[in-house]
Amino acid sequence: MSLGITTLVALALSAFGFVMYVYFFSVGYGFSIAGIGIALLILYRNSLTLGTVIMCALFIIYGIRLGGYLAIREMKSTAYKTLLKDESKHNVKFGVKLCIWISCAILYVCECAPVTFRFVNNVQDDMFLYVGIGLAAVGILMEIIADAHKTIAKKKNPKRFVSTGLYKIVRCPNYLGEILLWTGVFVSGISVCNSVLQWVIVSLGYIGILYVMFSGARRIEMRQEETYGSDPEFKAYIKRTPIIIPFVPIYSVAKYSWLKA
Repeated sequence: MSLGITTLVALALSAFGFVMYVYFFSVGYGFSIAGIGIALLILYRNSLTLGTVIMCALFIIYGIRLGGYLAIREMKSTAYKTLLKDESKHNVKFGVKLCIWISCAILYVCECAPVTFRFVNNVQDDMFLYVGIGLAAVGILMEIIADAHKTIAKKKNPKRFVSTGLYKIVRCPNYLGEILLWTGVFVSGISVCNSVLQWVIVSLGYIGILYVMFSGARRIEMRQEETYGSDPEFKAYIKRTPIIIPFVPIYSVAKYSWLKA
């Protein structure tokens, strides 16, 4: 029942994509995660613990911030208006949109499943939950700081690539924050899954979001290469700065066509 309700919530809140299909992955994503957090708090209001309240609160904070940030950015930013205008030119058939909508909603439910199963299986707070909360909180904070660094840098020089702040460590620090967040959620579920099916669901959510993050990093890399590829400073920057995981010498994922999503 819980998975069914969270799926309905995700479907309802990601339906923005029928206006413009990129919203399935952006605004709809953020609001879906926040909605799932709220739904879990309501569904299990009689069996809440400190740890589960914190984790659901992190879902809500993360989702509202992300959904709101993306909505405001896409309304105010000329660059993103142009990008969305280009995307709107793609003639995406209704059947394709329907498949994307359902697939995205399922992914969002699977990402949050470790917390859902903690409630379903009535597992009390433990070390895995609190370690997961710590990782998730760091991930959310990293995303907030990365977005702030990018905003400040673009105000100073809109035409230059961003290489300051967290962007000195990796080229996609917001995606690194996203990975830390969902790694934390996954870790929190290590002690809760009591069936193969539950493990399959939480694993699909975690592997799915990792794929989405690296796929997104690939798109950014290719877009930046097109925009800044002739800039010697940019070439030096990408040679010394890992694309998404710090201290791991992976500087490019553009050649991995299987990451195309």
